[in-house]
Amino acid sequence: MTSAWPKRLVIASHNEGKVAEIDELLAPHGVDVVSAGELALEEPDETGASFTANALLKARAAAQASGLAALADDSGLTVPALDGAPSIHSARWAGPERDFMAAMARLEREMAGRSDRRAEFVCLLALVEPGGAERCFEGRVEGNLSFPPRGARGFGYDPVFVPVGRTETFGEMDPADKNAMSHRARAVAKLLAAFAD
Repeated sequence: MTSAWPKRLVIASHNEGKVAEIDELLAPHGVDVVSAGELALEEPDETGASFTANALLKARAAAQASGLAALADDSGLTVPALDGAPSIHSARWAGPERDFMAAMARLEREMAGRSDRRAEFVCLLALVEPGGAERCFEGRVEGNLSFPPRGARGFGYDPVFVPVGRTETFGEMDPADKNAMSHRARAVAKLLAAFAD
């Protein structure tokens, strides 16, 4: 890492699974991470019309509130057969209780009778520094939907997503295997490369 890398970083998320995954991806690089939840930062409404807009909105709010560099992740599942849905509304499909079993059940209902099971996970990371500098990094992974859900690992839609070339869902995979290929891992790799020597 170069000296330009922030000494301390707030992950602008209250999603424990997402925070843990980002922390695990950054830990080998000596990044000191704290979550928005740990700092009791308010969660801004995601009013943006894209992954980029929502990630920047969250990162800007966390950087301003904490005085630290902030990294926000806006990610979701896009399904061509559903015209790209649930996309930026992926978490909203889970409702205020963040019930992803209900979200996956809805996805299965929406996919009934559709033969095209392709899906893609998208992750947009936005890094905002207290001085206002902003950078965005995108990662994607293609796969197919598989019902019923399989596996208790991961979070969100992981139990119904099978990445291309694999037979296990993200929910069944060892976390290290998932972190070697996930959309979030690919976005983090681009982030790290931007600060590499």
